[in-house]
Amino acid sequence: MGCIFLISGSFYLIDVAFSAPALGVDIAVLWAPKLFHLAATILAGTIWLVLRPPRSMAFLNRLDAGATIVLSTAYGLMAVAGLDADRLAPLMNLEPWRATTDPLMACSYVVVVRALIVPSRPGRTVWISLLAMLPIVMIGPYVLERATGELEVRFATMDLAMWSGAAIVVSAIASRVIYGLRAEVAKIRRLGQYTLEEKIGEGGMGIVYRASPAMLRRPTAIKLLRPDQLGGEGLQRFEREVQLTASLTHPNTVAIFDYGRTPDGIFYYAMEYLDGINLQRLVTDDGPQPPGRVIHLLVQVCGSLAEAHGVGLIHRDIKPGNILLVERGGVPDVVKVVDFGLAKRIGPADTAVTEFVTTTSAIQGTPLYMPPEALRSEATLDARSDLYALGAVGYFLLTGAPVFQAGTVVEVFAHHLNTVPQPPSRHAPHPVPAALDDMILRCLAKDPADRPADALTLRRELSQCPCDRPWTTEQAEAWWRGFRARRGAAARVGTGRLAPSAADIAVVRNQPRPAGTGT
Repeated sequence: MGCIFLISGSFYLIDVAFSAPALGVDIAVLWAPKLFHLAATILAGTIWLVLRPPRSMAFLNRLDAGATIVLSTAYGLMAVAGLDADRLAPLMNLEPWRATTDPLMACSYVVVVRALIVPSRPGRTVWISLLAMLPIVMIGPYVLERATGELEVRFATMDLAMWSGAAIVVSAIASRVIYGLRAEVAKIRRLGQYTLEEKIGEGGMGIVYRASPAMLRRPTAIKLLRPDQLGGEGLQRFEREVQLTASLTHPNTVAIFDYGRTPDGIFYYAMEYLDGINLQRLVTDDGPQPPGRVIHLLVQVCGSLAEAHGVGLIHRDIKPGNILLVERGGVPDVVKVVDFGLAKRIGPADTAVTEFVTTTSAIQGTPLYMPPEALRSEATLDARSDLYALGAVGYFLLTGAPVFQAGTVVEVFAHHLNTVPQPPSRHAPHPVPAALDDMILRCLAKDPADRPADALTLRRELSQCPCDRPWTTEQAEAWWRGFRARRGAAARVGTGRLAPSAADIAVVRNQPRPAGTGT
């Protein structure tokens, strides 16, 4: 309707401008058709505005049929307005039959544009288009009879019927093609039992969608992975890693429900949908966090890592963006560690997996949180590598800035290898307990042997860390009330996520990989 409104309005303004010199000759004859043109234009604009807010499908179906028929009728009445053909034809220096040409073109445009824009079955398009073209077919001969003979009227009626029929056929064909394409897109959006709904994230490794399972009314997140990242054998081994990851049951680890491959080879896995905020966004929006809350969050991450390390998995990409904060079962400030599906197994060398990890290290390893040993050799990575990254996350939460900042990635790497970090207490706006200061620096030790022995040890020390102002449930609940209010206000402004398309899914195969970013 927006297209019809804009084009119809443009023609109306042009028509008025060119007719202005002749207004003194016969205002009534000239302006009667223009009034119906103006009414149709205003009707199209009104319907366009009505369509802007979300509406039910039943309402939209009724509006679709009614608006198309009424709008075409209004354009058809432009011919009736020129009923005084004896004066209209000499005035405009036109053949009398031209009184029906503009209305016919306008009605044809309405039905064809509707078929291109509105998803509709061809049968529905045919009967709506037939009713829409009927007024001009009936009105046209009556108008022409005033200025022509009966024989010419018969031929004119045949012409109107033929052109109207052609418009109906074109509309039906367009509707069939568009409807078929939409059906194909809907088919592409289905991955097994899951229907993709909206894109919620994108990175170098793939795209994440919110999805709905066919059997359960539970929101799910689907991650599509780029198949060109893995060879055939590598993909099989990587599937086994996802199977192992799916066995993780810690409440602070994102749950993986399912995995599989599409018929065209796109690997995907389904995980629980997390409606919250990641720690990167938390600090960006709210600034450095109080030590009590930092301890509360790090303790939960340690629990997740402890289970993963216990079954031989290291995460390799612990960073604020991969740690989400959600509410679960009425409990606020619940941590969820995500992207375990891209973890690396600790143990004997696995050539295919090692090759995969090395090839994608620019994506998997975020420079600001990479441990020094990751820059020397992938083979030296172990559970303490995750603890280095977790220490860097804690530093970021306390200070609002990464441990090392530099102009280039190479300089950041050099700092990780050689520079002793300053205590976070020097840069944090809140007083940092000495024990927490020490634990963060121990995690950031260059030599893994100088770090805490494992995630359970770090968790125990963090839990016992003295803090003058521990983070309470009441504080967490108050923060979440404010967060929900801000998010609701943002939604009312109109910020939203994009629905998936065939192009979105196809891009998984060949999208460029942004260096130094995670997924």
